[in-house]
Amino acid sequence: MANTLILYFSATGTTKKAAEKVAKKLNADIAEIHPENPYTDEDLNWHDETTRATVEQKQEHDGRVPIKDDLPSLDNYDNVVIGHPIWWGIPPRLIATTIDRLDLNGKHLATFGTSSSTGYDRAQSNIERTIKENNYNVELNKGNVLNSQSVIDSWLNSLSLAR
Repeated sequence: MANTLILYFSATGTTKKAAEKVAKKLNADIAEIHPENPYTDEDLNWHDETTRATVEQKQEHDGRVPIKDDLPSLDNYDNVVIGHPIWWGIPPRLIATTIDRLDLNGKHLATFGTSSSTGYDRAQSNIERTIKENNYNVELNKGNVLNSQSVIDSWLNSLSLAR
């Protein structure tokens, strides 16, 4: 069986729970993506146009948010799965920073989001654009919003990962 790493960012704990379920099903290692400056509850108030997350998400498509330099090496992994919340229809900008920092060449990549109201189409396009900007040779799977165990199971069965 190929080695799999689950990387996730979770500001409220929802994505962490989904990432842990995915890791358990795939018998994968798991690691958290840490923003350089952690988000506070006030930073995440999407009703306020001046909050940090709102301002970050409304940047141009090439906007980035700094992350801590503590990502694991991908040398021993064939598969990488990145989980994130969906903010304003797309991944938080730090996910693009994460993709920029990883060497995904030759890897099988899958991404998923958590959201109570948004699908994954815009997030998928955002991930695809970031992969293209980095000129990665990677097999990118179709992502999904994981909001129940049955959706997680179905999505995992749809993935084309190294075995």
